[in-house]
Amino acid sequence: MSTNPMTSRPPVSIRGRTSYLDGRWRWWRALPAATKWVLLLAGAAITVLPFLWMLGTSFKPESDVFGYPLRLQPTHPTLANYAAIWQDLPFLRLIVNSVVFAGGVTACSVFFDSLAAYALARLRFPGRNLAFYLVLATLMVPFQVTLVPVFQLVFQLHWLNTYQGLIVPRATSAFGIFLLRQFFITVPRELDEAARMDGASEWYIYRRIMLPLAKPALATLAVFYFMNNWNDFLWPLVMTSNTNMRNLPAGLTLFAGQYVVEHGVLMAGAVISLLPLAVAFVLAQRYFVQGIATTGIR
Repeated sequence: MSTNPMTSRPPVSIRGRTSYLDGRWRWWRALPAATKWVLLLAGAAITVLPFLWMLGTSFKPESDVFGYPLRLQPTHPTLANYAAIWQDLPFLRLIVNSVVFAGGVTACSVFFDSLAAYALARLRFPGRNLAFYLVLATLMVPFQVTLVPVFQLVFQLHWLNTYQGLIVPRATSAFGIFLLRQFFITVPRELDEAARMDGASEWYIYRRIMLPLAKPALATLAVFYFMNNWNDFLWPLVMTSNTNMRNLPAGLTLFAGQYVVEHGVLMAGAVISLLPLAVAFVLAQRYFVQGIATTGIR
């Protein structure tokens, strides 16, 4: 096997990996085509059924939600649930808060995580490995352990019921640093070394060389961040006491009382809150495909 002239390491053979995957999926290839279709359709139905139920319930009057027999489609479709959201809640304000919160955390986290990952992967400085291990150690600390101390800090800064109180404590993540560091390590060092020889600064290398190469990883991480923070319930509920500063998941809890739960209205709010996530996934889909194409077995 010939060695790669650009590096001192020989290229990795995929023969063993391919044979391992062939053996692992041999049972699937042995199944008849009809059985495969049945299994795939069953899996798709299990996945899609909750979304169809949510969509159908959002158009049902409250009397049809628990009607017998159970039906996916409403017998008497109505838009009253969607109207109730706008009448009983500052729904537009909740959407704006969700966009600002999820979008702000996503932008800050992707920027700061990429900076930290670039330093840990491409720069040589004393204590680099120790710093990386400390970052990984924070992944083992449950979120609930730090919730009270962070709340006290935000309270002392008078940031409760503010956007900075929601965004700043989540401006970076150990998971994002780890993911991007692993991606930056795979980039050949000859690229940044050649740029340094031409007089490029570290900021130029990070901004003009590393970030364009890391678009698939950045897009994937951005979708994860946006999805997790858009659906986050506990953090905005703890850091806000004013309804006008809550996001959609925290605001929709007002329809779930101690004795009465307005299921139709809750499902209507869930349908609306799902739309931005679907749009974000569609916009970043080509980067997912590109990431699979560039990191898969070739």
